Amino acid sequence: MKSKLLHAALGLSVMLSLVTSTLAKDWVVYEVTNGPGRGKHIVFLTGDEEYRSEEGLPMLAKLLAVRHGFKCTVLFSINPADGTINPNIQTNTPGLAALDTADLCVMLLRFREWPDADMKHFVDYLHRGKPIIGLRTATHSFAYTRHKQSPYARFDWQNAA
Repeated sequence: MKSKLLHAALGLSVMLSLVTSTLAKDWVVYEVTNGPGRGKHIVFLTGDEEYRSEEGLPMLAKLLAVRHGFKCTVLFSINPADGTINPNIQTNTPGLAALDTADLCVMLLRFREWPDADMKHFVDYLHRGKPIIGLRTATHSFAYTRHKQSPYARFDWQNAA
């Protein structure tokens, strides 16, 4: 009887760990201390409804961490209602403060409109003259349709200035 209870408890434990591991985290950090990228931090910004950046960029980040030693942080569009990764959520990408320590930003974004406090991290990174690699939809990363009076509305993809 004890062994059946033990097996049942183990099975339940494994099932719970699988369920909890499939729930979204706000962001992922891959840290490896060896390699030519040691001491350098790359931040990946995901968020598009078309090209599955939330799937592809974590793979690239892990490769750069494991094979080349970069610290890689991957940020996602998170649904604040349930905590899941949802590229259709254009206004919530937790962890943008990671850009404060980034040496490189890789972005695959489309039509994001982050709150001003979050967008400030991106703009400050940009004004520091740090490099950005923009993939696919980076030509229209931001669309300010909700808060046209934001000081960051000038980053709207349709801004002529």
